[in-house]
Amino acid sequence: MTRRDRQRLDDVLAAIDAIAEHLGRGDLHDGLVFDAVRVRLIEVGEAVKAISSDLLATEPEIPWAQVAAMRDRLAHRYFDTSHAILAATVEGDLPQLQAAARRLLQRAGPA
Repeated sequence: MTRRDRQRLDDVLAAIDAIAEHLGRGDLHDGLVFDAVRVRLIEVGEAVKAISSDLLATEPEIPWAQVAAMRDRLAHRYFDTSHAILAATVEGDLPQLQAAARRLLQRAGPA
């Protein structure tokens, strides 16, 4: 694992932690929380785009290309962002993504 990959995985985990903090202040029906979560999901997708594909391939159960594509949609089609899709992503997908990022870092060992 390259140093860059490690940094981007740390970015993914930091953004997921920030999402949890935002949701601790309110739910996605609060416009500020919704916007904050959306921005952090953009960060997740941007970080994933910078991680080597060989490394991502070691966690094939995660749809990495869809994570990156969601980033593009959130960043460029923000008026079309669905609360239901964002909520499903946060509740259903982020825990798996977080676990995968942690496993990748663990496999790499200490920096």
